[in-house]
Amino acid sequence: MASVLNISAYLFTRIADAAELKPVLRDRAVAAGLKGTILLAEEGINLFLAGDADAVRDFVDALRADPRFAELRTKESWSETQPFGRMLVKVKREIIRMDHPAIRPESGRAPSVAPATLRRWLDQGRDDEGREVVLLDTRNAFEVDYGSFVGALDWRLERFTQFPDAAAAAAADLDGKTVVSYCTGGIRCEKAAIYLRESGVDAYQLDGGILGYFEQVGGNHWSGDCFVFDEREALTPGLAPRPEVRA
Repeated sequence: MASVLNISAYLFTRIADAAELKPVLRDRAVAAGLKGTILLAEEGINLFLAGDADAVRDFVDALRADPRFAELRTKESWSETQPFGRMLVKVKREIIRMDHPAIRPESGRAPSVAPATLRRWLDQGRDDEGREVVLLDTRNAFEVDYGSFVGALDWRLERFTQFPDAAAAAAADLDGKTVVSYCTGGIRCEKAAIYLRESGVDAYQLDGGILGYFEQVGGNHWSGDCFVFDEREALTPGLAPRPEVRA
């Protein structure tokens, strides 16, 4: 029976004391028996944690007690074993590297599309204004190969820092269309949507990313699994670790 709670969460919020916060969060997580990774940067926090359900949720509740993290939303899934080998807390320049410091999601998000709304758009073949909907996968190519939305654009990115150049090259093809960027949990597609809108593209982000879509909608219009950065490797649309592939 799956008894280990896995969560992923991120929030763009200004953190002026990331270096000082690092040992505090690590000690708190270790004391709770949690394992995973927490990334801190001036622009926000990104975390992946696993452990006893009460311990994980208590940790998140304590984090939300800090006004900077009050709006942190988590996505949950379960596993039979602990998917992380240790507890790491790191301070980075960006919680997701884009190398475009002018893109500051904490100053204002791009418009988002709820999973149920996206499913409806895909069911009807257009958005509510009758425009063509283009799904744009902002993940790295190897992640896309595990699974993606049917018909989504895949620019074969090797790293997210390549996204701006790829977007510039495709700008003409996106003109006049409703573009919905998506990624695993929402962090990359949030930056991507802001960049696209500042470039004149009518772009939105999938609220909650792929995992949020799985949680609220399931696997409609999705093909394959979703890669995750832990020992589970990939999740099915039912948010369960995919069955082991045997030769």
